Amino acid sequence: MNLIARRKFVTNIAAAFTLPIVPNALQAPPSFSTLKPLGNRIHPITADEFRSRLLRAQELMSQSNPKFDALFIGPGTSLYYFTGIRWWLSERLLALLIPRRGEPILISPAFEESRMRESLVFPAEIRVWQEEQNPFKLLANTLADRNLRTGRIGIEERLPFTFFDHFREAAPAYECVSGDPITIACRSRKSPHELELMRLACEATFDVYRQVFANLKEGMTQEHISDLVVAGYSKMELQGDALVLLGPSAALPHGSKQPRTLKEGDVVLIDDGCFVEGYQADVTRTAVFGKPTEKMQRAFETVRKAQDAALDAARAGKLSGSVDDAARAQISAAGFGPDYKFFAHRVGHGMGLDIHEHPYLVRGSTTVLEPGMTFSNEPGIYIPNEFGIRCEDDMVITPNGPAALLTQSFQPSLEKPFA
Repeated sequence: MNLIARRKFVTNIAAAFTLPIVPNALQAPPSFSTLKPLGNRIHPITADEFRSRLLRAQELMSQSNPKFDALFIGPGTSLYYFTGIRWWLSERLLALLIPRRGEPILISPAFEESRMRESLVFPAEIRVWQEEQNPFKLLANTLADRNLRTGRIGIEERLPFTFFDHFREAAPAYECVSGDPITIACRSRKSPHELELMRLACEATFDVYRQVFANLKEGMTQEHISDLVVAGYSKMELQGDALVLLGPSAALPHGSKQPRTLKEGDVVLIDDGCFVEGYQADVTRTAVFGKPTEKMQRAFETVRKAQDAALDAARAGKLSGSVDDAARAQISAAGFGPDYKFFAHRVGHGMGLDIHEHPYLVRGSTTVLEPGMTFSNEPGIYIPNEFGIRCEDDMVITPNGPAALLTQSFQPSLEKPFA
């Protein structure tokens, strides 16, 4: 799960690579001095890795039946995934064309050309358009120059409709189809290096959460606790944020607009994570400020059993929907069912450069799980007007056996959120 405001990330990719602004009034507790930057433990994605991703996309375009002739990608995480270029979405077209054969081409506003060249991690052709020109005609002419005067063009899912519509108008000879079969196939299976970065993001998130839970005090607001999380990431020279829910607010998976301050007996739910080289952690820990009630304890134990069941069900060759089925069966068997009554959402989502990306662990989903796919594992129980309990860890599908955790460990108890 994640704070809804973070969805803005898909329209501002640069936010994932900049340090947060910590409120001036916030004084981090002395124990935060133990939080240190990851330093040389972070190994950036190399030019060769980006090139190998492009080659993989071209291979998949050739293997597809019918074949794809090119991919049309705008600013966002897919642009970064294939090129290493971090760019924002605006009304001016900036695009990546990946033809089935040959080198990729970047379409750029002319006044951005020099900065675009500075952004390249490997040499690439750049074609530019002036302000009064039609960039979509340039796009079509560029394809024609590659002997693609007709053909099947895959449109990346985050490309704004207006760009697709203008291209379709400027180049009616092309068949425009979803590029999902290529982009999802590329991005859903993570490389060992990508998994390394995700593990580091999970580790840093754990380090910050430990400090925040250890420094909770009665009277703190949800916003104050969230600012503490941001301050912790800042100490580690990382970017991240947090959804913090207290007491009855935690009974809604994404919270409420109602202000809350921490008091004895409250559930404290902290969700989200940080970025390492753009790769994300998504972790939730739920504790009780004081002593949990029997009902809270029973809900927590049920959620943890559901996590175990989801981890065991998440196996290569199985259908993605079966993971949700396994977790939901545990929760229903404990009396918190049926269906979505108290477990109000799917058990998990794919993750990587986007905090929510394909595929999804939801009832009825028929995606076949493959080694290297990464997911959140986040069952929850939400009792209206009382409390909510969610435990969320990240996992990767392995070649054999159950999924493996990317986080360090599951939550031991409500009194002890970390092992």
